[in-house]
Amino acid sequence: MLDDPGVDALLRQWTAERTQDAESEEINRIASEWLAEAPIPQPGIPGQRPRSGAATWAPVQGADPRFVAAMRKRLPDVPPDLIAAAAGWWQMVGGLAEATEWWDAGISPLDQRALDYRAAGLSPSDLSRRLGPLTVLDHLRRGSAPAWCVARLQRQQRRDGVA
Repeated sequence: MLDDPGVDALLRQWTAERTQDAESEEINRIASEWLAEAPIPQPGIPGQRPRSGAATWAPVQGADPRFVAAMRKRLPDVPPDLIAAAAGWWQMVGGLAEATEWWDAGISPLDQRALDYRAAGLSPSDLSRRLGPLTVLDHLRRGSAPAWCVARLQRQQRRDGVA
C-alpha cells in the first residue's frame, strides 16, 4: 500500500468495514424489513392528548384554522402543507384582516416577498401609489428594493407636505 503505517491501517480498517459477509447482509435485510413494518408516529407534543388514558397523540396544528380556510378559499389548488406554512407565517406577523388587505392589493399570500415588503415599512395601500409613471407594486415587480420604495414614498410625502 503506502509507506505511511497510519494510512495503511486506516485503509485496512475502511476496507474491512465496507466488506460484508452473508451474515451482515441478512442482519441488514431483517432490520430494514422490521423498520418498514413499524408504525409511523403521529406528530404531536408529548403529553398532548385529546382525552386522558391511552389515546393516540393529538395532532398539532401549526396555523390558525381561520387563516388556512381563508387561504384555501383564494387558492383552492395549492397543497395543504404549503397553505399551512404560508398561513403560519402570516399569522405570526399580523391578523387575518391585514393578510386579506395584502391579497386584495395584489400580493399572493404564498409570496415570501410580501413579508419582506411589510418588514420594510410598506402597507397594502402603498402598493397602488405612484412613483413616477409606475405604481409601487410595479416597481417591486421589476426588482426595486422595498427600502428604495419606502424612501421614495417618504420623500414624496415630504415634498407634497411642504408644497
